[in-house]
Amino acid sequence: MSLLPSPWPVPGVIWASLPMPALLIAPEGLILEVNPAAETFLNASRRALTGQPLLGRISIKAPMEEAFRRARANQAPMKINEAEVSSGERPPVQCAVHLAPLHDRPDVILLIFSPREIADRLGRAGVSKNAARSAIGMAEMLAHEIKNPLAGISGAAQLLSMSLSPEDRELTDLIVEETRRIVKLLGQVEQFGNLRPPERRAVNIHDALDRARRSALVGFAAQMRIIEDFDPSLPPTLADPDQLMQVFLNLIRNAAEAAGPRGGTIRLRSFYDLSLRIRRKDGSQAALPLNIEVIDDGPGLPPDIAAEVFDPFVSGRENGTGLGLALVSKIIADHEGWITVESAPGRTVFRLSLPVAPKPAEKGM
Repeated sequence: MSLLPSPWPVPGVIWASLPMPALLIAPEGLILEVNPAAETFLNASRRALTGQPLLGRISIKAPMEEAFRRARANQAPMKINEAEVSSGERPPVQCAVHLAPLHDRPDVILLIFSPREIADRLGRAGVSKNAARSAIGMAEMLAHEIKNPLAGISGAAQLLSMSLSPEDRELTDLIVEETRRIVKLLGQVEQFGNLRPPERRAVNIHDALDRARRSALVGFAAQMRIIEDFDPSLPPTLADPDQLMQVFLNLIRNAAEAAGPRGGTIRLRSFYDLSLRIRRKDGSQAALPLNIEVIDDGPGLPPDIAAEVFDPFVSGRENGTGLGLALVSKIIADHEGWITVESAPGRTVFRLSLPVAPKPAEKGM
């Protein structure tokens, strides 16, 4: 018997025919309905699932409470690109998770799982570690090998330019400029391939943010106005200070490049929020209460790439490499954190959520 009031908001034939696992979730987190595809995917019957708490019955390695809250608050669909989903009776499956409020029942959320096919997973950032190491290792090796002949080409062009007329020198200058651009891109590929685990210790988030701000203002963000809106009571996080600095610089750079030469305003905000938790591989939950937002007033992300902006080689700029945000996502994942983006014309918000550093007495526990 359905827990939903009449009339049934989704035509039964459409609900039963959906090829992807779908569930309806009540405001209190209970499963209201399950389609046949979800019964097969979760290896459990509709009768066994209906009325059960979603996160008590199904393991989803993603901050689902926060996702539900945002979907209801914004009355808009949300997508989590990568999450491990398991009913506890089968191995975890890598999925994209879609959430959307029902039109007639905005407090009820339609939850759809899109299991990743092997070929699809290999083409995305969330590949298995072995496949990722192989692909990234090859890219790193090729980048290193290509940089050597490029240095020779650039040097030869510079030597030629010394004996050329000003008109012909424009061509050699173009060669030098383009080889430098390629070398810079290859350097980013090598950087992305650095799989060194972070050397984590207690780090003051605001010190790292301020260092990134000062560095950006004397370089690539000189045309920007950067505002600090910090909660001074935040405790330290557990992070690699160099990698955290790199994350902040990449996000500020992304905002500055989005604004273009006209400039704009970047707001760096920090706050404490205990509502966000992620599920670890062992099934336990971890709080991510330290939140940092990098907010810009630029044109926003193109809608066709907003859901894949953290994937490698996805960029909204004509000459963008698509590696900066992928590197940010990788570093935050290595720190057991979470990153999201909300974007609209005139306001784009990248939010980082990080754990609190344990107190010295807790380190051995």
